[in-house]
Amino acid sequence: MTRTPPAQTPTSASMPQDRQPLRFDNDKGSGRSKWVAGAIAVGIIGWMGSGFVMPAEEQALVTDDAPVAPRAVTVAVRRSVAEEVEQVFVAEGQAVPDRDTMIRAEATGQIAEVLVSKGDDLAAGQVIARFDTATRTADLRGAEEELARAQREFDNASALVDRGIATADRVSQAQATLAVARASVTAAEQAIGDTEIRAPFAGRLEALDINEGEYVATGSETARIVDNTPLTIGIQIPQQSLADIRVGQTADVRFITGVTVEGVVRYVGTSASADTRTFAAEIEVPNDDGAIPAGISAQLRIPTGTVSAHFVSPAILSLDTDGTLGIKTVEAENVVAFHPVTIVQAQTDGIWIAGVPDEAQIISIGQGFVNDGETVDPQPEGGATDPAGDDATAADEPLPDTQAAIPAPATAPIIDTDSADPAPSAIADADQ
Repeated sequence: MTRTPPAQTPTSASMPQDRQPLRFDNDKGSGRSKWVAGAIAVGIIGWMGSGFVMPAEEQALVTDDAPVAPRAVTVAVRRSVAEEVEQVFVAEGQAVPDRDTMIRAEATGQIAEVLVSKGDDLAAGQVIARFDTATRTADLRGAEEELARAQREFDNASALVDRGIATADRVSQAQATLAVARASVTAAEQAIGDTEIRAPFAGRLEALDINEGEYVATGSETARIVDNTPLTIGIQIPQQSLADIRVGQTADVRFITGVTVEGVVRYVGTSASADTRTFAAEIEVPNDDGAIPAGISAQLRIPTGTVSAHFVSPAILSLDTDGTLGIKTVEAENVVAFHPVTIVQAQTDGIWIAGVPDEAQIISIGQGFVNDGETVDPQPEGGATDPAGDDATAADEPLPDTQAAIPAPATAPIIDTDSADPAPSAIADADQ
């Protein structure tokens, strides 16, 4: 059997040396893309240059002979009539007693007895305690004996002068001795009087710092007495309110305990505090039974007069270009006017303002869309439309239930991503 040798694969060495690369320039349709690209470029250039060759005629604006006036903004207005409002000055203060004094000892010695207890109501001049008076009593007796001797000597000298036996100098010397003896007796009696510690005025004994047998020096604090009938409420008045507060005005005082009484302004300072620039004032409150304790907090309301004011909502307040607080009203010929205002009194449901005419059409809705001097379309409050458009919802009309008006969204169609066309069921859902 004859073996046929395998075919030999031609190598580069066996290829002809004059081999040329393949070219497709002569193939049919090889230059079509160049012609298409060139045609598109020429078309674009021609389209862009057509505006210079044949410019479009500008459309003339159609205008009427009379200018069209801008549409007036619709605002809601509310008629307001001013009322007389009482102005009140309000301040916080503290109740202080009418008199509060520390009682000091006027003598030195041992306390013999204490006659009262802390918390007792004392009368003026009532004895609180007594010192031991043994030494002072002895001094008084000695002074009285010396006074009696000086008196006899003066009487003898006077009798001798009448007889012509004694001289006038002897009488003068006896008279001087008698005066010294009398002064000694007075001092001894005063010393005995100082051994009694008495209440300087009627009040309650708030402190008692001595006990029987205790040695006390002159000037030592022995007791404290407080008189809170009447009470005094101390407050501070700002500079701008000083002219409204006068002596004799009535004040309503409400204590932190809930007790309400009426007081009278009895003092207003004329010199401001260097730290706070406020003026001190005092209001006297009757407290005959002493039921109101001293030292508790109190709020005072002092009527200072009346002012004509309007009651409005704080939401309608506006600011002008200078930052002045005010409100906007509709005047004659439906022109907007800005009025600077001051807040007279604030309440939980609104505020009282002054600075507006007694009768005014106050803009309650839409004040932020108009300015001073503009002409508007005023509508009564509750029936005006939103200035943003003609078909806006009325201010007081409730909004419709949007959830009931919007239908539930349809189920999204399911697309078979594995095939080119959607499934028949998905097309049916999409058409619905």
